[in-house]
Amino acid sequence: MTAAAGLSQRAYDHLWMHFTRMSSYESGRVPVIVRGEGVHIWDEQGRKYLDGLAGLFVVQAGHGRRELAETAARQAGELAFFPVWSYAHPKAIELAERLASHAPGDLNKVFFTTGGGEAVETAWKLAKQYHKLTGNPTKYKVISRAVAYHGTPQGALSITGLPALKAPFEPLVPGARKVPNTNFYRAPLHGDDPEAFGRWAADQIEQQILFEGPETVAAVFLEPVQNAGGCFPPPPGYFQRVREICDRHDVLLVSDEVICAFGRLGTLFACDKLGYVPDIITCAKGMTSGYSPIGATVVSDRVAEPFYRGDNTFLHGYTFGGHPVSCAVALANLDLFEREALCDHVLKNEEPFARTLDKLRDLPIVGDVRGDGFFRGIELVKDKATKETFTDEESERILYGFVSKALFDNGLYCRADDRGDPVIQLAPPLIADQAVFDEMEEIIRHVLVEAWSKL
Repeated sequence: MTAAAGLSQRAYDHLWMHFTRMSSYESGRVPVIVRGEGVHIWDEQGRKYLDGLAGLFVVQAGHGRRELAETAARQAGELAFFPVWSYAHPKAIELAERLASHAPGDLNKVFFTTGGGEAVETAWKLAKQYHKLTGNPTKYKVISRAVAYHGTPQGALSITGLPALKAPFEPLVPGARKVPNTNFYRAPLHGDDPEAFGRWAADQIEQQILFEGPETVAAVFLEPVQNAGGCFPPPPGYFQRVREICDRHDVLLVSDEVICAFGRLGTLFACDKLGYVPDIITCAKGMTSGYSPIGATVVSDRVAEPFYRGDNTFLHGYTFGGHPVSCAVALANLDLFEREALCDHVLKNEEPFARTLDKLRDLPIVGDVRGDGFFRGIELVKDKATKETFTDEESERILYGFVSKALFDNGLYCRADDRGDPVIQLAPPLIADQAVFDEMEEIIRHVLVEAWSKL
């Protein structure tokens, strides 16, 4: 057995991979990634791939950034760990202050977690207790969108709008309600008018609040650009109308920016680009470009104020939240963002990226190409005229059985998924340029031409 084959077998024998059908590797090789540099990764056999998903919407600054690794080593040598449970350490203080300085409005309080799902879980618990402390103890429900993904902890999974992900773990946390998302390509109404569709989609949130009773609804959780389903951007005016609705009914607006923050759309916080100020921001992934795990729930002064009075306490926390090494790496990552103007790079290149992917629209299997910044989705169909999607059998055979593996075999790591309708998702490191966009388009075109022949 070769060393490479040995790693694959050991992975199958002992490593329970996340969101993975383990039986698919019973007689096949587990891909083992051993190195990264810039926008590329290499497997244990020495094959090179373009990282078209920034790991998992994470590696904003690219792979192999030695300065981030060295920052982690220095901090570990000085203070490797101390909790932020009634104590503080300099890097957590500095990072909280830095994030607050970039957050919009009065979002000045930062509660650290170790990842995005924990940040969402924190936001729901915080919203419920906030309303109890302000004399509205019956406000506990949350509203989110169909097909949206908000994480895997029990509360975050309840907020998630993907029934197949939830079914094995039900019953979940009660009180999570769903409204239509902003998939304009499949708009049930106003499919020819984005602004009218945006008003309609936002108004569905108000209708749900009124149906449940405003006295029972604590918060609305929305991603700036919805991930699951394939990168649904908000229609014009959507978030401004949602903000008005939330204010009218004393409901907190949570901007779930676990994917969209830290430059993915071209601004440090995505709500800034889209022109709205939430009450809470949840974030994680790109905060350290993946060089150390961290997440955060960024909270407005107004929402935090009751917790800073008397003996009121938010009885919630995580051992590794605000970890000194992760905080130090996040600070260094933010320095790198500023030094290399990564957000500006995304803003300058988002249109070239979109135009390059738009070339794929000439293929009969491509129904829609959409997204924002360096966060794009390509929806696959079997009939462009009617927008007819794949059957379950076709998704299994074409999307998972062929497209996903063929993209990787042709040198592109990305995501092919059918949570919603079949899509290919692309979110390269923020250092990607036209050469990267062209390489992506070429590989995807080659694979989709063959996929069409198999439908």
